[in-house]
Order: sequence, then structure tokens, then C-alpha cells
Amino acid sequence: MNSFSFLVFASLLGLQNAPAAAPVVDQPRAVPPRALDPRINPEKITESDPPPPPTRIAQPMPPIHRVPLGAASHPAIAADRLAGGYVAIAKGLEYLRSRQAQSGAQSGAWLSKGKIAPTNEPFAVEPVAIAVTALGLKAFMQMQADGAPRDAAAERALSFLLRAHDGKGDFSGGGLANYVQASVISGLASVRDPASSEAVRLAVERLQSMQWDEAEGLTPRQDWYGGAGYGRHGRPDLSNTQLMLDALHDAGVSPDDPAVQRALSFVSRTQNLRGSNSASWAASGTNDGGFIYTPSNGGESFASETAGEGRHGELLPEGVARSLRSYGSMTYAGFKSLLYAGLEPDDPRVRAAFDWIRRNFTFEENPGLGRQGLYYYYHAMSRALRASQQTTITPLPSTAASPDSASEATPTSPRNWRDELIAALMSRQKPDGSWVNDEARWMEDEPELTTIYAILALQECLKPLGAE
Repeated sequence: MNSFSFLVFASLLGLQNAPAAAPVVDQPRAVPPRALDPRINPEKITESDPPPPPTRIAQPMPPIHRVPLGAASHPAIAADRLAGGYVAIAKGLEYLRSRQAQSGAQSGAWLSKGKIAPTNEPFAVEPVAIAVTALGLKAFMQMQADGAPRDAAAERALSFLLRAHDGKGDFSGGGLANYVQASVISGLASVRDPASSEAVRLAVERLQSMQWDEAEGLTPRQDWYGGAGYGRHGRPDLSNTQLMLDALHDAGVSPDDPAVQRALSFVSRTQNLRGSNSASWAASGTNDGGFIYTPSNGGESFASETAGEGRHGELLPEGVARSLRSYGSMTYAGFKSLLYAGLEPDDPRVRAAFDWIRRNFTFEENPGLGRQGLYYYYHAMSRALRASQQTTITPLPSTAASPDSASEATPTSPRNWRDELIAALMSRQKPDGSWVNDEARWMEDEPELTTIYAILALQECLKPLGAE
């Protein structure tokens, strides 16, 4: 990347006004060396040089758990988009009220009859009502005026979640542990009252204990290190790791926390970027700065699968070096995770991820997957772009295939990402207030889940940025 491109990037991210960076404190986890956990197949572990640690850690934007009301709080959003966004949220919340379980053991829950299977498991597992209800609670609480009586739907959801707590920090009951635990932390953190704060503290400790690290006999040279997965029976992935970082951020955990810095190592290994990622698939790949699903087990990408190359790149033509394709939802997840972990805007990983976003800037699809995971993509996009404190995005031509070529490409006109994301979500809302994806993958044919994703994405659009 040339100096001009970096200056454009630094200007867009408000580098001159960025929070003061703090020196990195070396805080190795006090765990004695252990043999590799017997649940891990050593043949599935790949070793390589670990990614470089940050030289300094910048404090990201603090979590905001309330959406402000009034046009004065949103000077950069067009008035019609602003009004439409609030109306869309209100209609979506009303739909969720109509779908909330009202009685029995599931009272207060959403998607109480739903099932989901992890991407590395062939069978259905326990319902994900706890995780989805936690995100639904967050959607209601973020519209809550401080001091006002709590919405009845939020009250029922909170009661359901607290009934699921084992009193020691675990909300998962053993199923989809990281996914459930992280979602609950984000949901309870939005409540902001003494009754839930102790549950959040215990849940954070439990979530951190689920991370793959030295406690399982792993070292920083191994590609599982620092990641999180659906549970302790399968490999870690970027989707679960970014959910863990979301939860820690929402709970106010500092980026210099050892768990966050261990996660940064795993996140960096999912990036298609030579220099910081020494994996063989990255060395032979596009070097485009985007992210894949997981570096574990040799690497997997759903975009490679969608392109007919196999999830592991195993179907590439004979003689072609194996590589893996970057895609939209994971790139926004990775970009956001780099920022939550305290990387500064001039870090090569952040610059490269941002350029991938500029080359693939769209609201029509999840780049690389079409409409699969579209609402997950919107949610990751909204959190990532707000975390980067940008009011506009200046796209690069999609023909710029790598950070090197992008640095010479001519940018197009700046685009107001909040205006456009609000408009995209408004256009897809159903008359009953719900959203649903015609692509069923990852449960996005379940309107309760996709409606929650859409509301949370709209709320990120309506939260203030650091420069406003």
C-alpha cells in the first residue's frame, strides 16, 4: 500500500483523533505446560510461526448499550433514513412480541422450538432458544430509556435467561457452549442493572475458560491456539471467536486482557495476508486481506465451497496450489475483531482488511456466498463499520485483487454506509415487521432469528460514532 492510500485510510478512520494507545503488557497465562488435550487429534493441528503481536494496544470505542432518540444525535444520517430506521425497529420489536413464548418452561423465549447443528457436526443439537433470546433481549434493551419501566417482553426474556443460569457462570447446559455463552453476555450486558451484573461477571470467566489455549496443551505456534468453537468437541472458527470478542467487548473487558490477545493470534491466522499469516494456503492465496472461516485442520472456507473448490480447497485442479477464498461476513467479523483487540489503523492487517471491504462494498449479498448468511453479514458489517468510526466508505474498483493493486486503484465517491444499510433493511422488511432470508442456510429462514439480526444491525447504525 502506498503512502497516499494509507493517508486516505487514516483520515477515514479518524487516526488523528484516535484514543491514546497503551503499551502492551506481557501477561502470559500462568498455566504450567500440559500434554495435548486427548480430545484434540494431533494430526489436525498445523504449526507455523505465530502472527506478530501488536507493539501498542489502542482502546477501541467503548460499548454503547442504548440507542439515542432524536435527529440531533444523528447529524450524518439523512432525515428520511433516520425516521425510517426507527419505524422499522419498532415494527420489528412488535413482531418479536407476537412470537415470544408466553407460558411454560420456555416462557420469555424466542425460537424455543428451533434446532441448529454446528458446521462441523452432522446431527441436530439442543434448541438455541437461550442464545437467540439473549440477542432478542439486547434488541429490546437498546431501545430502553434509562429510568423507564422495562418493556414486558424484555422482562420475560431476562427471567428466562436467569432461569437458565447454573449459578456458576454457565448458561449453555453443554450445548453450543461458546455461541450460547457469548450471546448471553452481550444480552445481559445491555440490561445494566445489579441483578444481572454478577451473572455477566461469572459468564465472562466461564467464556474465557472455553478458549483453546495452554490449558489444553496448545502453544502459540499451533493454529487452534486462541480460538473458540461451538464447544470443546470440535475445532475453533472465526465465527465463534468473533462472538467471543463481541461479548468481551460488550462486557467492558479491556483489549489487553490475555484472552483477547490470544484470540488476536487466531484471528490473524484466518486472514488471507502474507507476512502476518504463514499458513501454506495463505502463502499461495490471493493476498487480498479478506478472511476465511477457520485456519484449523488445514483451513476451511465456505466461499471456496460455494465456488465449487471444496470447503478445504481440495477440489482445485491438479497442479494448482491450494488456496482458500475470502468472503464478506468473515471479513467484517475479522476486521471488527482486529479493532476490538486493540490494533491501530496503520497495522498492515487492519489496512488490508479495510481495503478488501472497499473492493467488495455491497448491501445486495454476502460477497462470496450470495444470499447465504445475509442477515448475519448485515449484523457483522454494522458492528465492524461502527467500530472503525467511519461515517463514509470510499469503495475501490473490484478489479483491484490484492492490497498491492488496490493501492494504485482510483477510489470512487464516498458512500454513507448507515444511510445505505438502513435503506437495504427497510426494503427487505415484511409487512408484519419481520425479516427472513430465502436462503435457509444457518437458520436464516427462521424469521425470529433474522428479525433480531436486522434490528441489531439497524441499532448499530443509529448509535453515535466517535467523531459525532
